[in-house]
Amino acid sequence: MNLTFSDRILARILLPFIPKFITPNMITWFRFITLPFVAYLLWIENYQTGLILFFLSAFSDAVDGALARTRNQVTEWGKTFDPLADKILIGISVIILVSKFVSPFLATTIVLIELFLIGGAYYRKHVEKIPIQAEVSGKVKMVLQSFGVIFILLFLLTGIPLFLTTAVYLLYLSVIFAIISLVVYKSI
Repeated sequence: MNLTFSDRILARILLPFIPKFITPNMITWFRFITLPFVAYLLWIENYQTGLILFFLSAFSDAVDGALARTRNQVTEWGKTFDPLADKILIGISVIILVSKFVSPFLATTIVLIELFLIGGAYYRKHVEKIPIQAEVSGKVKMVLQSFGVIFILLFLLTGIPLFLTTAVYLLYLSVIFAIISLVVYKSI
């Protein structure tokens, strides 16, 4: 199993504190459970609590992947539903925040690319019988999108324009990595 740099860091500082009975799939389920709460908090403009829950939910993506790889607990369910949970988390946040505070065009672009990625992965797995594997471009895209949303929330909490400017650059950069993902995953 190829461990990433972040896997090695998490294996040293966080994973030893996660009890053995907690599986990576449980952490993915946690992310699914947080989705309606993240959506609700962002919708009612409770950005402080929304930021905390969004961060925990997005960070759980790194944790479940590192846990799966370091404990040799990679499953087909996890390979399918972990990226789906990420895409839904980002999609919800983008629809609510990016369309309102940045650009409806950018929000639509991000959501459409995510839908193409989901459709392409489904087609490859169920029609072509090709296993789904995470690629670097997809991981970078998710990190950029997550930080883009976090910086929008920081802007909304502090009013500091630099946070919004940073968010915009991160989100546009995430679109570039999303397009690379479309090509890598042969979704277009």
